[in-house]
Amino acid sequence: MGAYSKALEFYEKSIQIREKSLPPSHPDLAQSYNNIGQVYHDIGDYSKALEFYEKSLTIRQKALPPNHPDLAISYNNIGQVYNNMGDYLKVLEFHDKALKIRQKALPTNHPNFASSYNNI
Repeated sequence: MGAYSKALEFYEKSIQIREKSLPPSHPDLAQSYNNIGQVYHDIGDYSKALEFYEKSLTIRQKALPPNHPDLAISYNNIGQVYNNMGDYLKVLEFHDKALKIRQKALPTNHPNFASSYNNI
């Protein structure tokens, strides 16, 4: 709907509650950081998007097995930000990480493969 400031307001309320009630490596906290990163990505504030996507990734790396599909999502999102910033070596690095996880974690006909190949 384009109500980015409203989305940020509610995501930040969610973060405040989750930071108080969940351990710092809980996947729900990672999802909240990811959501905020997505808003910043959508409005073109790529440095803020990276900040929140990287927070999400750090938590997911601690909380999830190394081939969990949510890690691939984090790598994909970071790769998309680097694409918007024009850092194509970083784009390839992060999308390749996402693809490798998807190859191990998902069936070969999963639609996320098409996304990975398209992004690379």
